[in-house]
Amino acid sequence: MTARFTAISFIASETPEAQAALAKLAERYGNADPATADVVVALGGDGLMLQVLHRFLGTGKPIYGMNRGSVGFLMNEFRERGLTRRLEAAQRSVVHPLSMHAVDDSGAKVHAKAINEVSLLRRSYQAAKLRLSVDGQVRLTELMADGVLLATPAGSTAYNLSANGPILPLDAPLLALTPISAFRPRRWRGALLPDHAKVTIEVLEAEKRPVSAVADHTQIENVVLVEIEIDRSVDLVMLHDPGHSLDERILREQFGY
Repeated sequence: MTARFTAISFIASETPEAQAALAKLAERYGNADPATADVVVALGGDGLMLQVLHRFLGTGKPIYGMNRGSVGFLMNEFRERGLTRRLEAAQRSVVHPLSMHAVDDSGAKVHAKAINEVSLLRRSYQAAKLRLSVDGQVRLTELMADGVLLATPAGSTAYNLSANGPILPLDAPLLALTPISAFRPRRWRGALLPDHAKVTIEVLEAEKRPVSAVADHTQIENVVLVEIEIDRSVDLVMLHDPGHSLDERILREQFGY
């Protein structure tokens, strides 16, 4: 059944292009309060889209992005006219975020959500030393690297791809565990894990080799332990024009060069 969107809320980044688009669209379609709107339209790039998705985390409110930024992998093409028809014809992509529980060297605990990936990164001139466990079983006793990341299918084309990780179809029940500039074991290229797996990363020699953990836009310094798993209680709903769904974009990335 075709969805009906009568109340549209626009959220724009601070760039001149996005602000100009906001003014034109709000004049044409109105600009409802985000709390009561049927749909939120994000105007910017992928960074803004992630911010908006985090802002409405757990609400189930559909988010439709239009590219007024640079990359715009998560965004639709910007057009001023025909927005209501595009929204009603849009395809829904539902994804679940990663839930990260981190403990720092003072014993403080931090919880954060990540839509793209959780990454651990060295904070000094020395490589990080990490122990990787999956579902309570140690799988790699010692990884020496600049870091490691765990990416969702939606995030597999972001930092994960830059680190030579695999591209995952959006509906694949998988997570990508990808090393960042691995030194030992040199030939380890990462792993594909079932999306119900719980990944535990212990930081070895944490005082000598400090590490930070990053969940999208949340960064925790000097972590000693990080646990990551999918949070299936949270649905994130993104809308894309027919023929430009995330599934299609991910397929295009796999055959691109």
